[in-house]
Amino acid sequence: MGWAPATVKPRDTFRTPRRTLVRLSTTPTTTPDADGLESSSAAEPAASISPEVPSATSPPGNGMEQFHSLQRRLFLYTGVAAALAVPATALLFGTGAAVSLLVGALAGLLYLRLLARSVARLGGQSRSVGKAQLLVPLVLLLAASRLPQLEILPALVGFLLYKPAVLAQALGEP
Repeated sequence: MGWAPATVKPRDTFRTPRRTLVRLSTTPTTTPDADGLESSSAAEPAASISPEVPSATSPPGNGMEQFHSLQRRLFLYTGVAAALAVPATALLFGTGAAVSLLVGALAGLLYLRLLARSVARLGGQSRSVGKAQLLVPLVLLLAASRLPQLEILPALVGFLLYKPAVLAQALGEP
């Protein structure tokens, strides 16, 4: 039993790392002769490079489009959670707790926004996630402890309202 090399068929298109489409064609090319007459040659394939344009049949969206869609859903779910929790808190615990919960929910939305902006910069200009969003809960705690109108516990619960949105999104995906 002998060993035989596998035959590989040449492809007429392939992708380069920069997501350009290179198409090899074997159409005859015409070149002028020394006499000035044109002769055709089909022996050399001509390569044409064109940027990739997504077609209607390609899978929808790239990674950034999916990221922005996820970001919008998280903001929506967090806003809905806050819109449901603030009136319920006002009815059960009073307006002071509801205001504190609302301030905390707004801080949670700010935290999500800063985190999403930091994640969106990954790969391009940045190699790690920024730390600016970590100041949001710290400033919230300082404000709740210094201002008599804000209560610490409802403000923290309001800040953490983005967590059920993250869980709902994670559990809702197939």
